[in-house]
Amino acid sequence: MTATLGLAQQLIACHSPTPQDGGCMEIIAARLIPLGFEPIVLEFGEGDVGNHAKVKNLWLKRQGSSAEAKTLVFAGHTDVVPTGPLDQWTTPPFEPTVRDGKLFGRGAADMKTSIAAFVVAVEAFLTICPQPAHSLALLLTSDEEGPSINGTVKVCEWLRARGERLDYCIVGEPTSIELCGDMIKNGRRGSLSGRLTMKGVQGHIAYPQLARNPIHLLAPLLAQLTATEWDTGNEYFPATSFQVSNIHAGTGATNVIPGDCVVDFNFRFCTESTSDGLQARFHKALQAHGLASPADYGLQWTLGGQPFLTPVGTLVAAAKEAIKAVGGIDTVLSTTGGTSDGRFISQICEQVIELGPTNASIHKINEYVPLADLEPLKNIYLGVIERLAR
Repeated sequence: MTATLGLAQQLIACHSPTPQDGGCMEIIAARLIPLGFEPIVLEFGEGDVGNHAKVKNLWLKRQGSSAEAKTLVFAGHTDVVPTGPLDQWTTPPFEPTVRDGKLFGRGAADMKTSIAAFVVAVEAFLTICPQPAHSLALLLTSDEEGPSINGTVKVCEWLRARGERLDYCIVGEPTSIELCGDMIKNGRRGSLSGRLTMKGVQGHIAYPQLARNPIHLLAPLLAQLTATEWDTGNEYFPATSFQVSNIHAGTGATNVIPGDCVVDFNFRFCTESTSDGLQARFHKALQAHGLASPADYGLQWTLGGQPFLTPVGTLVAAAKEAIKAVGGIDTVLSTTGGTSDGRFISQICEQVIELGPTNASIHKINEYVPLADLEPLKNIYLGVIERLAR
């Protein structure tokens, strides 16, 4: 058993459905404190249910020997998504099991194996170089798979307030497709959601002149919005997309014109657009359809995260070189997929990438990571540390 596999099994055995940590952070701190890391536990939230649940976060830092030390941060989350029906798991989700060349357990791919790999990589590096010039740090949260309001975003606010400078960050999200290291996320699209309530007047369907059908008001507006080219993307990002996820209207009766219609929608937007700009264009479309006052509609916006992008530079180059050296792979840069905590870290760190194991089983029943991913992933992380230390 390798050190990476052993630690991954320890972490998977921790019962940590979001927003619980399950003891993962204590295990990690116990390994790194003897190596000179100073731990700071940060708890945010009011401690009640839902979005206000108290969340545990951990900042571990080992100061470099140079006064001008740059800081490399490994970031990750110890919480996992719910298991789903236990009777559909071949083995219990929090009992790490090795079979058929795979390590099974909830969080195996997303993302306890990554955490194990970068902890072991840090240990290996400090054995080779006990007094590095640059600083090393870990940022861990147990609020990534949940609402993400008391986790990394709050830690980043705390880091900014205390003047911490972060130069490079690797988020251990499972980014690989077929082979470990074949894809790096060097950015993510932003997410802007909205709920539009179109206001009408309920009435009998046989007397439409006495009513005002909000669905009929919505239809031409929705046709325009879905046909709009919001931008054309760029070399790193696809074009911004507008998608409707839910429409609700009606009483259930077939002879009643509804009084209102509620639409949930989302923009996944690239760096060619801004959240403010998209909102302004949306309001302009409403006005173009004669909807200009609160009597016509209600609109709520939720900004899930701004887009971020790390162009090819020091960090991307180090990761590409390490991946090539370990696995002989020419990695692909990508900005596809959903959001991650990289959106928060990028606000205080110029160079942020995501790099982790294969992601075929994330959030699924019988989640697993191939055993063949573990040592290459650890060695890739080690290679990045070594290259940035030069």
